[in-house]
Amino acid sequence: MKKLVAACFAVAAAISMPAKAQTVYINQGNSWTADLRQEFYTQDQGARIMPIAWMRALTLPDGQAFLHDALARYGYLPLPGRQEADLPVGFTTNGSGADMAIGMTCAACHTRQIDVSGTNYRIDGGPAIVDFQSFLKDLDEAVLAVLETSARFDAFAKTVLGPNASAAEIATFKDEVTVWSKRFHTLIDRSLPDPSWAPARLDALSMIFNRLAGLDIGAPEDNYLIPDNIAVADAPARYPFLWNAARQDFTQWPGFAANGNDLLGLSRNLGEVYGVFGDFHPLPQSGLLFNRDYISQNSANWQGLKALEEWIWDIGAPRWPWELYHTLAAQGEIIFNLPTTQGGCVECHGKKKGKFRSIFHTTFATPIQDVGTDIRECQILKRQVQTGVLNGAKIPLIGTTLGEQAQAFDVLAVSVIGAIVQHSLGSYDDKMLTAAKTAVETPDRADDMETLAPFTDLRGAFPTGDSAGVLESMTADSSCAYEARVLDGIWAAAPYLHNGSVPSLAELLKSPDQRIASFKPGPAYDIESVGMASDQTAFDQVIETTGCDDLASGNSRCGHDFGTNLSDADKAALLEYLKSI
Repeated sequence: MKKLVAACFAVAAAISMPAKAQTVYINQGNSWTADLRQEFYTQDQGARIMPIAWMRALTLPDGQAFLHDALARYGYLPLPGRQEADLPVGFTTNGSGADMAIGMTCAACHTRQIDVSGTNYRIDGGPAIVDFQSFLKDLDEAVLAVLETSARFDAFAKTVLGPNASAAEIATFKDEVTVWSKRFHTLIDRSLPDPSWAPARLDALSMIFNRLAGLDIGAPEDNYLIPDNIAVADAPARYPFLWNAARQDFTQWPGFAANGNDLLGLSRNLGEVYGVFGDFHPLPQSGLLFNRDYISQNSANWQGLKALEEWIWDIGAPRWPWELYHTLAAQGEIIFNLPTTQGGCVECHGKKKGKFRSIFHTTFATPIQDVGTDIRECQILKRQVQTGVLNGAKIPLIGTTLGEQAQAFDVLAVSVIGAIVQHSLGSYDDKMLTAAKTAVETPDRADDMETLAPFTDLRGAFPTGDSAGVLESMTADSSCAYEARVLDGIWAAAPYLHNGSVPSLAELLKSPDQRIASFKPGPAYDIESVGMASDQTAFDQVIETTGCDDLASGNSRCGHDFGTNLSDADKAALLEYLKSI
């Protein structure tokens, strides 16, 4: 009887909960199940920020535990019922015992929650509304604070190691924390821009370059650091949405990466792991195929990355959950299908068959076009870095040999493709490896080259070597071309333009000089303007944008003036249609 009363009380309490405490999961198709969602939220991909015991022992300036709110203050999302209750969606652990580390996975940056009238709506694969810069800055400061005084460090060591740790153990631990802090602080101090990216944006490309070239390829005696390779990450971009991401025939905002099969997807995802604190230190070695070892010190979880890529194919575009005016949406579809010169969208954003990438999937064509938007992201693709331990590294497959200095882009390409091919060939027998070596020695022997055929697609993942001219065409001083994606679910992807400089689709349909110059990003959603509401309370940061007079600011709201001359009635119809797809 007591159990029955308790159960009834629990049901009554749940029914009476305020609306804002509830979370509605948006319909994203039959293939996207609750079980897949849970796996997506927690699947490790090999990133290792720091030992989890360290982060659990860190405190904020006010004395609260760093993980006291499961990082909700930065916008990361709760995962009810999780055994590790202090970790949000997209934060995972790997390893065991004292070696257990906390890391991030793609769900941290690609799960969205918006608020309408006090109800939270969860959108899987949606661009996260998170403040990653503040997370990085606060983590850096928390570890620096621990090292400020002996008393603070002793308290930290006691929490991590226990009260019975020996003096030798504590001294070794302090050395480990000091080295970690030196590496991390060097990255943060040199990378983070002022003003900040603000929530919902991140200069991911610069941070990957900085992380790899600045922290991974230096000499071991220098703690692998090359500080001068780290530059201010001042080309913020909005997080992309994941539905249809695997189906694009090109990806990355400037569209430089071929896409559409598992191998190309793996190259995209491995680069992400390097950027979010994967352990990676390439080592010199002798060998015909590779003169560097990209695997022995590489924490990538290959099976986890494979699983995540498979699940991305199952994430459907979110269905608009509120009332739709179908007659108006039908009128909007007609406008969408007009020529670009008449304000239509279909020529750039319509569904057209893309390049052949796989016998298992077809792709969507992804036009790469300069539409007069901010050019800063293309400029950073030209960055030159010292190559450190990768000086002289070569991969026959992509025709690139790194010199003492190289484009950061090429360093990333060698590091990603080298690891993928080395990992893949490592699972084959000696006969396969012998054939691969013969193929490189005698490239005219077509039968042996077939051995490497599955990997030749990877040359398209990064335009290096023979295809470097593609990159050059993207990095002109006065222009930058970006990908035009299929727009299913676009209503859930604010802010807009690649750099997140426009808060709503209604603002995007205004001429650039009429678009709002500054706005607060956040989860409060406006179903009329289709994007971020003007009133936000979750964060107190403002995105200040520039006009067409400063296209290289990283924050220009200029360009993409398609549809701006439509009548108000036609704009309303077009917005209604964009809600419906």
